[in-house]
Amino acid sequence: MPPRQRAVDPAVLSAAWAAWRAGTAQRAELKVLVKDTLGLLERRAPGYSVEVRVPPYGAVQAVEGGRHTRGTPRAVVETDAATWLALATGAITWHEAAESGALRASGERTDLAPYLPLA
Repeated sequence: MPPRQRAVDPAVLSAAWAAWRAGTAQRAELKVLVKDTLGLLERRAPGYSVEVRVPPYGAVQAVEGGRHTRGTPRAVVETDAATWLALATGAITWHEAAESGALRASGERTDLAPYLPLA
């Protein structure tokens, strides 16, 4: 199953990560980083059973299981960009983010801990 996210220019990606690490990432850099890491999640956990949302930057369907095609997904994970990037890089764990309320997860297969960190 091919990834549904487009590849990002490595130079743009490198600059965005540098800005994020420096604490100066702007909206455009956050968008690049979120979309890239969501693409990594798609490749690591292919499937359509969980919709992972990082508004307003992106969303993907991942994790093997039943396919969602219309209406409200059966399983949803939603968080902000800062939390998603912290999860993707291992700065925080899935359980820490869930316990703090920084992410919302409902439905089956929404524990993404086995797939994180991504980068």
